[in-house]
Amino acid sequence: MRVLILGVNGFIGNALTRRILTTTDWQVFGLDVGSDRIEEFLGEKRFRFLEGDIAINREWIEYHVKKCDVVLPLVAIATPATYVKNPLAVFELDFEENLRIVKMAARYGKRVVFPSTSEVYGMCPDAAFDEDASPLVYGPIRKERWIYSASKQLLDRVIWAMGNANGLRFTLFRPFNWYGPHLDDVDAPKEGSSRVLTQFLHNILYGVPIKLVDGGRQRRCFTFIEDGIDGLMKILVNENGCADGQIFNLGNPSADLSIRELAERLVEAVGTYEKFAPLARAAKLVEVSAAEYYGANYQDITTRVPSVRKAKECLGWTPTTDFATGLAKTLDFYLSGRLRPEV
Repeated sequence: MRVLILGVNGFIGNALTRRILTTTDWQVFGLDVGSDRIEEFLGEKRFRFLEGDIAINREWIEYHVKKCDVVLPLVAIATPATYVKNPLAVFELDFEENLRIVKMAARYGKRVVFPSTSEVYGMCPDAAFDEDASPLVYGPIRKERWIYSASKQLLDRVIWAMGNANGLRFTLFRPFNWYGPHLDDVDAPKEGSSRVLTQFLHNILYGVPIKLVDGGRQRRCFTFIEDGIDGLMKILVNENGCADGQIFNLGNPSADLSIRELAERLVEAVGTYEKFAPLARAAKLVEVSAAEYYGANYQDITTRVPSVRKAKECLGWTPTTDFATGLAKTLDFYLSGRLRPEV
């Protein structure tokens, strides 16, 4: 199989590339604006990479869409601070640029595996979010943070319609707070833009107070990256067409933590590393309002729990990594062999 991954240097892209190259005989063709996470693959004969931009390198993308069997458009702005500060950039990349790629795949009869998001459910009132039944509920227009969710939802709907009307082969998958090695750079995070786990880890290591937005009451289901990639690989294999025309939640309902609990668990876990124990003991948690942290146009949902019944029934997939194990593997990646920073 020939797989085109746009955004190959990102968190999901590099983890998927590693899995494909180490467990299959497939070829991977990748594009991204950087290569720091995939340097180990650059000499691999089954991996071809172009450092470029999906908005600029359109001829290269079209050639490889025609050449490959399946297309994964993983490029997106997925950072809450940007939703509020630059919503048009979110729409232009997450919807417009990706729609162009989806249309290209449809034109050449290629399969699309598209990363939707758990955020499409918005403020859904359901206890567990069902891919085919749960309502997608957003706030008022002035709350610009919903532009990411709305852009992803709209593209989900367009892909679904293209499948029904034009025969596009597709699968949508919705990651629920995936975490693990290679998540973000803990030494150079962007507050409000880095994922919460790596932002908090940076704060511990550099003696910066951990800011809990609205007290950290929001709950999220944290899913270890290798579990998520297990599900994504099953989608790509697509045994007997089991993933065709389907939407799958890929999340871990048993790892449901509040953001405050995440911070506390992280501080405790960092404290088990002798070199970093003093920094963990000195860590401080402070409460800030969402308006102070993100801006006036932010809004959030308290809980976000996936139903994974469909993924289990159709793909034979369930998450197997508990949070303690996943966190330990993540911290080993970031802390083993690391010098203690000067603070």
